[in-house]
Amino acid sequence: MKKKDSKEKDNKAKEPEAAVKKRVTLASTVSSEMEERKSLFIGHAAPVRSEEEARAFIDAKKKEFHDATHNVYAYILNDGALARYSDDGEPQGTAGMPVLNVLKMSGACDLCVVVTRYFGGILLGAGGLVRAYSAAAKLAIDDAGLAVFEPYAIMRIEVTYSDYQRLTVALEKLGASEDSCDFGENVTVLCAIEAPRADEVAVTVSEMTYGKGKFDVIGYEERASRIN
Repeated sequence: MKKKDSKEKDNKAKEPEAAVKKRVTLASTVSSEMEERKSLFIGHAAPVRSEEEARAFIDAKKKEFHDATHNVYAYILNDGALARYSDDGEPQGTAGMPVLNVLKMSGACDLCVVVTRYFGGILLGAGGLVRAYSAAAKLAIDDAGLAVFEPYAIMRIEVTYSDYQRLTVALEKLGASEDSCDFGENVTVLCAIEAPRADEVAVTVSEMTYGKGKFDVIGYEERASRIN
């Protein structure tokens, strides 16, 4: 039996060496207002990828709302490994921690929330503050919505003109997105599909072209697969 040459290329699409789990974060950046006993609460929520981004978002809101009574914040990064919060002058435990708890309960990560308060003249008490800051944070997160991100394989496929139409139909059925198409001597398509399903595209191209189609994975990138 002939031994397989170790240098022979394997047509199977390879996934990233380190499996990347799906990441849930905010789908957009928003600001949402609510009123509690004449105090105005504005919840600002944003997806962030680093502590630098979180701090920049916080600093921007503090500058924008510099005349507010308080700018309370909380953020979570790296699947919960890093979490920070600030009461910004409110009684300890009545503002920053409640906002952080809302972030944790949202099921999202890599997000930052700043809750701006303009005091309306009526004291809310410790319980009232907890409820108000929690409600403002939840309102902002709900309005931002959640996006699920996961690793996608970026594939380059080369087929003949006669196979191109069938390829586009096949890619659509597989749920792959066609990012670009170049019409040269043959047709070269760049498409993206969830990383674990890259082999399905490879098999489909091989069967559809009787082994004449060319395909390879040229990289991986994170994309939103669903927005709630």
